[in-house]
Amino acid sequence: MKATEVPEISGAYLFEPTPHTDERGFFCRTFDADVVRSVGLDPAAFVQDSVSRSVRGVLRGLHLRSGAGEAKLVRCSYGEIFDVVVDLRPDSPTYLGRAFFELSGEKQATVYVPAGCAHGFQSLTETSDVSYRIDRPHDPAEDVTIAFDDPDLAVPWPLPAASMSARDRKAPSLAEVLKRREG
Repeated sequence: MKATEVPEISGAYLFEPTPHTDERGFFCRTFDADVVRSVGLDPAAFVQDSVSRSVRGVLRGLHLRSGAGEAKLVRCSYGEIFDVVVDLRPDSPTYLGRAFFELSGEKQATVYVPAGCAHGFQSLTETSDVSYRIDRPHDPAEDVTIAFDDPDLAVPWPLPAASMSARDRKAPSLAEVLKRREG
């Protein structure tokens, strides 16, 4: 497994496994505590694993947590997604930086999203399963959502948004979210 820094987002990493393939298919390690530790992350910090299933065109995000934030490892375990990370940490050297990834079940790459960054994705296949390894128990009172189509972010979503939650549809702009954080 190889870890690569994501230049657009300070502290973000892309973990790419080394699959072993043969006539049966493949086998690969999707989490390796030693590799995670080698980039300065604590593998024991992750306390919750979750999974979402989406159909083609479904858009989830952009989400983040208030308070201490939430760091997570995100992997598409089946299908393919367009994945987005936005740095919303005011003290970060990459503040407001954006990074885009195509994650797939075929490659099994994982993105580390640092606390304080927004995250979202769109399903590119008829079915996509996304696995999350999260460093804090979920508290719905800390959920923050930013409009997926905010012009200041100009995320190049590859498909029209086929479906999304009511919360995501009604999400405020980035400017509104930042104003609330300051006030």
